[in-house]
Amino acid sequence: MAMKKYITPEYITADEIKKIRKTLGLTQREFAVLVGISQSSVERWEAGNTSLTGPLVLLMELLAKHPEYLQEITVPAKVYPLRLWYMHKQTVCTLIDVDEVKQELEIRNYTDNLMFRAFGIVEHPDYEMYTEFLKSRCFPESRDKMKLVLQDLNLPFYDPFMIIEKTEGRMAEDDFWIKIER
Repeated sequence: MAMKKYITPEYITADEIKKIRKTLGLTQREFAVLVGISQSSVERWEAGNTSLTGPLVLLMELLAKHPEYLQEITVPAKVYPLRLWYMHKQTVCTLIDVDEVKQELEIRNYTDNLMFRAFGIVEHPDYEMYTEFLKSRCFPESRDKMKLVLQDLNLPFYDPFMIIEKTEGRMAEDDFWIKIER
């Protein structure tokens, strides 16, 4: 069986990288964060007269042809003071921005899989749905010997948010978890 071949450039030049970066509206620092390298590497690439090979070539080709993809993966500014990252392994499923005082929230889903979204099909959950979501990521309040579990977590009482702060909302045999950002 013949190996498949792909129409992909063998290399990309410093000028091409700089042109694509500027077309995307990224600073050298932002571009470095996007591709997972240091800013000094980007500076060195763009200042040099070299050609680069490897995965960067394909990434740059894709970004040049589909610059809108950058919008899909850009983390939006926080709407409210508290942000929860609902994760599956290392993949962001849902961002949840919360104002606990006003009891308001906004979400942004990063998956089409409804089973992986924090609120399933609901695009505009209310605060009550948010509190139920928090409870779903904790052991039940009626758990046997709950006082001992709370003592182990160094918590004075049952509070789903405080439990998630301590446990990241991790459950047994479950790859979902929550990262909290203030």
